[in-house]
Amino acid sequence: MFINRSDELLRLNSRYQTHKAELYVLYGRRRVGKTELLREFCKEKAHIFFVATLSSDADQLATFSQQIWQFTHTSVAEGFTFPSWEAAFAALGELPGRPVVILDEITYLIAGNKAIPSILQKVWDGVLSRSSILLILCGSYIGMMEREILDYQAPLYGRRTGSELLLPMALPAVPYFFPTYSAIEQIETWAVLGGMPYYLSLFQGQLNLFDNIRTHILHPKGTLYDEPLLLLMEELREPRNYFSILRAIAAGRTRLNEIAQAAGVGDGRATSRYLDILQQLKVIRRVTPVTEHQPEKSKKGIYQIEDSFLRFWFRFVHPYRGSLDLELSNAVFNSRVQPVFDSYVGYALEEAAQAFIARLARQGNLPFLPERIGRWWTNHEEIDLVATSDVDKTILVGECKWSSKPVGINILEDLQRKTHLLRAEGDWQQVHYALFSKSGFTPELQTKAQSENILLVEPLDLVAETPPSRF
Repeated sequence: MFINRSDELLRLNSRYQTHKAELYVLYGRRRVGKTELLREFCKEKAHIFFVATLSSDADQLATFSQQIWQFTHTSVAEGFTFPSWEAAFAALGELPGRPVVILDEITYLIAGNKAIPSILQKVWDGVLSRSSILLILCGSYIGMMEREILDYQAPLYGRRTGSELLLPMALPAVPYFFPTYSAIEQIETWAVLGGMPYYLSLFQGQLNLFDNIRTHILHPKGTLYDEPLLLLMEELREPRNYFSILRAIAAGRTRLNEIAQAAGVGDGRATSRYLDILQQLKVIRRVTPVTEHQPEKSKKGIYQIEDSFLRFWFRFVHPYRGSLDLELSNAVFNSRVQPVFDSYVGYALEEAAQAFIARLARQGNLPFLPERIGRWWTNHEEIDLVATSDVDKTILVGECKWSSKPVGINILEDLQRKTHLLRAEGDWQQVHYALFSKSGFTPELQTKAQSENILLVEPLDLVAETPPSRF
């Protein structure tokens, strides 16, 4: 099932329509939907779609050679193979028309033959750059793709005409997978799985979310039970220390010294090295208060797990593997997951709120042009959502509540109190307020919001592809 990705398809088609040599790099984590996107793009286009495997270099060359042969022949040339990768790549320059050639999982090719990037660079410079080919290099190992293909020291550096890190889908894609779920259930599902198409496709719409969690994540035979182990062991040679760090972050240890102490992997310097690698792999991110103008130098930075599913797994699966291996998934769910599930989803709601404001801005439905969107905090106070514009001297502040009670005026008043502290850090002359709620808003707050132009956002607004603007 191919869902959404219209922007990504548009970018690929724009490369195809140039009718000149294009070397495009598409990379991203396993399960993010790279292959499905490329197969959709290739429909009704003359193409070679080569998927590398872990077989020998000679077998890979033979398979690739057969696909090149079949591009221009209806018969199968038994035993035909090019004498070398250089000859095979050079043959791509002789293909007729506007050929699309995809080398999927190219990191497997490189693992079997380290010279592949250099060979491809030589053939690109000598032959392919003067052809009409659209060559797409696709890979899942982010670290290797950046090191072997994109890095300034890599042989292919400077040759690519475009590249994209394919990201998980945004929240409004979830209703396509679960049309019978309510908006609340769709947000909760996204809080657990994030926007990874493969994960979303595994959950069954006829089951409720909690049953899906028990079946696919918490049960030892569940498809996603070992998924993060497989994912990280492919990228990391010694994953044990990285797992300890991720578990510490998932448990709320977000500062460097807290992580080092909780994970027990060495001092701050050693922990920093592990954190740097996890950031390079896009597994975690370092965030600072949105008001920090030099975040890379800020001492207020904290670390967060970037992917929702990894966050859920390291919070609720990894610490309880012993019990789960004994098939006590129901007990783990009832005692460890369900009691804190709303607070867990509340964290995801903050991310959804920030993405919602960004969508409004892209659609031109904010009363100002934001320069930064994020959170703000001090040692004693925190605001879930802050969008700032120094040029317009304007900020938008928001509070997120994922609870069974409607949000009332007291929440707005507390947000206004904290905003007074925030404004001491900048020259913002105008303030807009937004409130995000699982369970709606009290009548008194609705009346006040209408008269004072306060944005009230409910679950249906968050999952909508085109969110309504009430400014």
